[in-house]
Amino acid sequence: MATATGTYLGDLRVELRHEQSGATIMTDAPVDNHGKGEAFSPTDMVGAALGACAMTIIGIYAQAHNVDVSGMKMEMTKTMNADPRRIGKLEVTFIMPKRAYSDKEKASIERAARTCPVHLSLHPDTEQVFTFLWQE
Repeated sequence: MATATGTYLGDLRVELRHEQSGATIMTDAPVDNHGKGEAFSPTDMVGAALGACAMTIIGIYAQAHNVDVSGMKMEMTKTMNADPRRIGKLEVTFIMPKRAYSDKEKASIERAARTCPVHLSLHPDTEQVFTFLWQE
């Protein structure tokens, strides 16, 4: 069974379906590439996947070490390169909830983020910048 399926709807839009859950996501081409920008572009999804994957790995670390990271937030900024058109840079900022994290916990959380499968799967020419904002 396929992990995901897609249907081209026309007008540069694709509906994706996660086969196990039935969840769907719509994509649209970005405004700077002939689209309307009314949904995630495929490259937006790559950046969002990087942030979500890192947060998930942080969550796995947190569960295993009894560290509360609930309420953690993420902001992602994507920069495209022109020739060839591809993702040039993904900047992910993690806004950590106000808690008394030890220096060891902070270092472990930051290290965990960099072990996420999406981070490790992206081409080395795609710059990835992770920033952590610790609310003291």
